Amino acid sequence: MNEECWQKLSLAEQLGNIGGEVHRAVKEKGVHGERYENAVVRALELFDCTFADPRWRGARRKEIGRVREVFCDAALGGGMYKTTLEDLDRYFFGFAEVAMRFRQK
Repeated sequence: MNEECWQKLSLAEQLGNIGGEVHRAVKEKGVHGERYENAVVRALELFDCTFADPRWRGARRKEIGRVREVFCDAALGGGMYKTTLEDLDRYFFGFAEVAMRFRQK
């Protein structure tokens, strides 16, 4: 998805899509190294697209940056924030649910 299309999505849809990559990373961690790495890289790309979206300013943008930072830490073992990829998977699940409801309307 290109940046222009990405910026047409709601914040919930963007975070729900990031959550999909986080979920893939959870499933592939310790099983398929290359798939795990691809999911992590794709999640970071989507975080960066979301962070660059001019609609998200102030506190929203700060939270996007912080959750990206927490995700990076979790992907590397969670030493700094003591957060796991499974914790983040649960965090993002709510956004995926909201995004699905939004699309059904």
